[in-house]
Amino acid sequence: MIGGFLGAGKTTAIARLARQYLNAGKRVAVVTNDQAHGLVDTESLRGQGLSVGEVPGACFCCKFDDLVETLVKLEAEQRPDIILTEPVGSCTDLVATVIEPLRRLHGDRYEVGRLAVLCKPEHGRKILAGGDAAGGFSPKAEYIFLKQLEEADIVVVNKVDALSDADTTRLAALVGEHSAGKPVLLASGKRGDGFDELARLLAEPRGPSRAPMDVDYDVYAEGEAELAWLNATIDVNATGGAMIDVDRLAVDAVARLADASAARGDEPAHIKVLGYADGGACVANLVCSEGPAELSLASGQRSAAVRLVVNARVAGDPEQLAASLGPALDRVAGTYTYEVTALQQFRPGRPRPTHRMS
Repeated sequence: MIGGFLGAGKTTAIARLARQYLNAGKRVAVVTNDQAHGLVDTESLRGQGLSVGEVPGACFCCKFDDLVETLVKLEAEQRPDIILTEPVGSCTDLVATVIEPLRRLHGDRYEVGRLAVLCKPEHGRKILAGGDAAGGFSPKAEYIFLKQLEEADIVVVNKVDALSDADTTRLAALVGEHSAGKPVLLASGKRGDGFDELARLLAEPRGPSRAPMDVDYDVYAEGEAELAWLNATIDVNATGGAMIDVDRLAVDAVARLADASAARGDEPAHIKVLGYADGGACVANLVCSEGPAELSLASGQRSAAVRLVVNARVAGDPEQLAASLGPALDRVAGTYTYEVTALQQFRPGRPRPTHRMS
């Protein structure tokens, strides 16, 4: 299981790990997870040729039986040696509610590996250093981030390719202070730094069960509820024989949604847009208010018709987030026409795990 806060780079890391295992002759499958349906991550990983199952609608802990059914289906269809799972980025308490139940109820079928948690640098260096509104989130949302690091077996400081040596050193020291006795890796899902060591650590046995960490589910639930979830599908069409630059359209859509969040004073946790065209797909994303919209997967395509899939997770009001979609698209589309064919916005509900084992 590869956990971490929204925007920590879990999907990129899982894709890289999967390629490493495939190159070593292993059969690999992936299970993605989200509070909503219509996930950019799922389609992105499938577009890279991976076998992917999906558990939508709530976190793994609340959809434990769905997770098991998905594992069984992948096992029957793909016969994988390794299954990589990506929990919701706003989820914690995974050891007590997912890992231990899997070990105790299905240990005859699966060997459950160690939990790796990716530390998101953009908010991590602010939250871990402390201070008022350190990461652009409330203390209740920051509580989830800190609990994710607390329960990790392996902590991965990800995206070091985007940090200076000085920033990397400072962040590693901060993480080390909050992760005493745990291995802390410096890694880059984009470049591959640290991934041989991560694969080695993941292959080590979990060891005996330990007491679950103390979690205040009221604070946890309120922290999640402060995040607005938006999923949308938009069909964009050029007119008059024009062609659309698919990659640029996706990046611009992310940037305009980020502009709208900034105007409201809301902090983005992660805004992702998948752009589909006949010749391929791209993914653009933004992971904090201070960062730019970036293309993480390029298509290099120009097309008269493009489908955009939007996943936005922002600390704010979901109705306001949804209301900003139309004006953002108006700014992006220009002379193009567009139609929103699916739209879902909400706050996550209180976590109610199927199991919580002591």
